[in-house]
Amino acid sequence: MAISSLTDTYTLSNGVKIPVVGFGTWQTPDGDVAYQSTIDALAAGYRHIDTAAAYGNEESIGRAMKDSGIAREEIFVTSKLWNDMHGYESAKQALDDTLKRLDLDYLDLYLIHWPNPKANRDNWAEANAETWRAMEEAYEAGKVRAIGISNFQVHHFEELLKTAKVTPMVNQLFVNPSDMEDEIVAFNNEHNVLTEAYSPLGTGKMLTVAAIQEIADKYNKSVAQIALRWSLQHGFLPLPKSTHKERIIENGQLFDFELTADDMAALDKLEGVAGSHNDADKTNF
Repeated sequence: MAISSLTDTYTLSNGVKIPVVGFGTWQTPDGDVAYQSTIDALAAGYRHIDTAAAYGNEESIGRAMKDSGIAREEIFVTSKLWNDMHGYESAKQALDDTLKRLDLDYLDLYLIHWPNPKANRDNWAEANAETWRAMEEAYEAGKVRAIGISNFQVHHFEELLKTAKVTPMVNQLFVNPSDMEDEIVAFNNEHNVLTEAYSPLGTGKMLTVAAIQEIADKYNKSVAQIALRWSLQHGFLPLPKSTHKERIIENGQLFDFELTADDMAALDKLEGVAGSHNDADKTNF
């Protein structure tokens, strides 16, 4: 499909439309920084904001969206359930808390942040099933327009599908030229699940990779723009994060060029240059 602006959309499996680039807010501190960067992103044309309970900035982001003057229905808002709230009752409470902090009546997308928190190592599959049941109910009730997962690998996803009545619409993963996560991305595609790419710049490590800089010079673009364009051309939904207005604007300027097949192939071969995803079964949180 031809993509020409930040407000162009992918269509999720349930028909909900989601803007092709999201504004990431991981590691964006609550208060003035989260507020102003969200204001700047909305002013630059972003209409998709990605946050999470664990980021601790939902309140400031909610305030910024209200103050932007942009109608609620024009902004796609994602948040995520943190590791300490897995389980049926806890997940219901977590969603209500998130909605209260964001000062919203509904979310556009709600995700299970991690599949196997340290506290659930002995019963992660059961905890996910109960969490998902609460999320399905919230979806049916209209409190969320779409539900999904994050950091799930194939075995986590397969386990969830054993009890799920609603297949996740999104799987948000650490995806960039340094780690393409081929196996789970293929599994997502087989199940009509959109792959969202968090840390699409490898938490900034991509910015110093000479091979990407060479390609960027050829197109007269930044390294970030090349990495984000690569993500779009693979059909991923990148979630670039910045707190600097000029970078926020630049990261949204991805639609006046296209990478050649050769350049895409060269970027595909950069495995490991900027780290890889955390093993969700071995994290210490």
